[in-house]
Amino acid sequence: MTSVQVEEHHDEHGGNGVVQGSSGEGEGYQRGLGARQIQMIAIGGAIGTGLFLGAGKAIHKAGPSLILAYAIAGLVIFFIMRALGELLMYRAVSGSFAEYAREFIGPFFGFVTGWTYWLFWVVTGITEVTAAAQYMQYWTHDSFPQWAYALVFTVILYGANLISVKLFGELEFWFSMVKVTAIIGMILICVGILTIGFSDAGDTATVAHLWNQGGFFPNGIGSTLMTLQIVMFAFLAVELVGVTAGESKDPKTVLPKAINTVPWRIAVFYVGALIMILSVVPWTHFQPGVSPFVAAFEKMGLGVGAAIVNFVVLTAALSSCNSGMYSTGRMLRDLALNGQGPKFFTRLTKNGLPLIGTTASAAFMLVGVWINYQWPGEAFNYVVSFATISGMWAWIMILCSQIRYRRKADRGELPQSTFKAPGAPYTSWFALLFIGMVIVMMGIDKDARISLYAAPFWAAILGVSYLVLKKRNPQAAAFNKRKTGVAASSDGGPVTKD
Repeated sequence: MTSVQVEEHHDEHGGNGVVQGSSGEGEGYQRGLGARQIQMIAIGGAIGTGLFLGAGKAIHKAGPSLILAYAIAGLVIFFIMRALGELLMYRAVSGSFAEYAREFIGPFFGFVTGWTYWLFWVVTGITEVTAAAQYMQYWTHDSFPQWAYALVFTVILYGANLISVKLFGELEFWFSMVKVTAIIGMILICVGILTIGFSDAGDTATVAHLWNQGGFFPNGIGSTLMTLQIVMFAFLAVELVGVTAGESKDPKTVLPKAINTVPWRIAVFYVGALIMILSVVPWTHFQPGVSPFVAAFEKMGLGVGAAIVNFVVLTAALSSCNSGMYSTGRMLRDLALNGQGPKFFTRLTKNGLPLIGTTASAAFMLVGVWINYQWPGEAFNYVVSFATISGMWAWIMILCSQIRYRRKADRGELPQSTFKAPGAPYTSWFALLFIGMVIVMMGIDKDARISLYAAPFWAAILGVSYLVLKKRNPQAAAFNKRKTGVAASSDGGPVTKD
């Protein structure tokens, strides 16, 4: 069964119902995302402006030791993705993080996760469309207003997400292809410089730059630790592949393959690229706010480097905004299906698209157009602060849910996943401790601390909203296993439906 009928369920006592779907993996969506698209969505999620732009600041802080930071953080990301994969193979559903948090931790955490992940992508969409508008100024030199670019990009991506999920997948495929091609091209050029010695950097390029310019930890291990929040920000959105579960063709085969490519993606696109760049150009030549790719191209004497990188980061920003359009509509629908959001968000078009949820999210993203109109020079900084902490909340919920699921599966209360996370639950606990350390580092770093200030306000809003929801609709505050085929017995244990 690849789709379900969605209907409003009223209990036998006439209480407020929760909009539910029958057991089935499609949830009314169309499975329009093939293996080729899922693979590139997984790759693209791990490559964003955090690498192309943010790495310059991180290199300036940590020097060559940033390579180690990306390697360790990449291992943690793999643990997170394998934990997500185990849950997906247990129950592949769209809106997966909120669903798992709701089932294994509690309805309140599902509520918080769903709305926080929605806010994460709305905020990210605003920041990325703002960044894309700024990148366009490189070619137009203020001849076209920045706010107008933001509006055009928002409308185009919104329209694309209303046509079909397949078109979304195609856009992500080609956006990711641009990023992948750029990084592989840079690596090959650097390999040529190191082996053949061509270009202006040929005479000085050497892998000894990794330890000859003040050592591998030139500013101390503490400085390397302080870059971890920049490093983790670069990996945000890698979990997006989980949101595609309800619209993937053959998810039981495609999703594990996509998740298992995480180690080599990080090894090549982050660790490999940084090793090559820092071997060709000493780390002391990089400055905050300047893309390491642009600096490397300039050192090589390739004048087109700035234009190339500008085009790549433009596609990276548009890719992120496109992902935001996609995921927000699905997350709002998942919340509505569980009675934790307005019921009208459950409606789908004849193409299986959450029109109302996507439209509402796009409307919030249009706030970015107004911000670009009012403050074009500072727009990006006004809206970026909350993205990192809200994105990491999803990772925390994935790990906690997987730990609880594994415990129940081992007791025989739930079926075992066909894609178990190796080393779990110990790897999941390690990942949780690592994320906790990153949050502590964010609190110490005055530049990143603002990300933590917004969290209590958002938590207060969600707390009050949940209390109101619980009073108005008690069923929405009690987990209903609407997609599992398992009902709760009176003593809290599972009762399998025949």
